[in-house]
Amino acid sequence: MVRLPLTPAEVERGQRLGALLRRARGGRSMLEVALDAHVSPETLRKIESGRVATPAFPTIAAIAGALGLSLDTVWAEINQPQRPAEDPSLPLVGQRA
Repeated sequence: MVRLPLTPAEVERGQRLGALLRRARGGRSMLEVALDAHVSPETLRKIESGRVATPAFPTIAAIAGALGLSLDTVWAEINQPQRPAEDPSLPLVGQRA
């Protein structure tokens, strides 16, 4: 099976997903979150860095669960236009400042 190259929109959405997960992880270590989500730290690192722009749904669901994020929040966040500087002080969609 040949995998088609990602579109620029898919790459951008993957970068937004990675930024969301990094913000939500906060001070927790990547290893701790990966173990809680039952994924490898390498998988989490690749998703957070945007190298895996289209992770499998169960992987996203497991990481979101480990971080206490609803899938609605993840979906809303990754489908927004990119913030100018991805300021980590800005609240996640659906959270109060």
